[in-house]
Amino acid sequence: MGDLFLVRHGETEWSRSGRHTGWTDMPLTEHGREEARRLVPLVRSHRIGAAFVSPLRRARETAELIGIPDARVDADLREWDYGGYEGVTTAEIQRSRPGWFLFTDGVAPGPPEHPGETPEQVGERADRMLAKADAALAATDGAVVLIAHGHFLRVLTARRLGLPPRHGALFQLATGTLCNLGTEHGRPVVAGWNIRPQE
Repeated sequence: MGDLFLVRHGETEWSRSGRHTGWTDMPLTEHGREEARRLVPLVRSHRIGAAFVSPLRRARETAELIGIPDARVDADLREWDYGGYEGVTTAEIQRSRPGWFLFTDGVAPGPPEHPGETPEQVGERADRMLAKADAALAATDGAVVLIAHGHFLRVLTARRLGLPPRHGALFQLATGTLCNLGTEHGRPVVAGWNIRPQE
């Protein structure tokens, strides 16, 4: 089975300021575009068999800039639905909820169209996405690339390793980076994390 590559989209205004960005469709900053462009040599150095991308603009723009404009859009790759914490920073949340931590405490309820997700619900989406990625890996001799969002990809990594969704907290993920989930002796491993090209 081939490798699974994860690409977190480039910087946006909200990722730079630490605001939780779930469904808000933010564009990349110019710095975020440059982060994505720098990944091109890394992506081109691998044989890519299939690619999937979140429907949100920042991920789709990243896919185009890294040279995968035909990545298949999949709603399961969207970012965590932060509910009532959309657009709010962790520091702001902790003023009213001291010690709040996304991966264990979840989010406050939001509007009906974005009620928020528990860590377990995000984990269920990650499991569905991993099943699709595994099917694509079985059908090709190349790697599969998932272009998406920080918190979602952290949960997906935990689930790939057989860990509960809350353990996504262990995998800090920077914007505009590539991560490699491979195997060793038939078991999933982190083969590379937060990879950027050499300056």
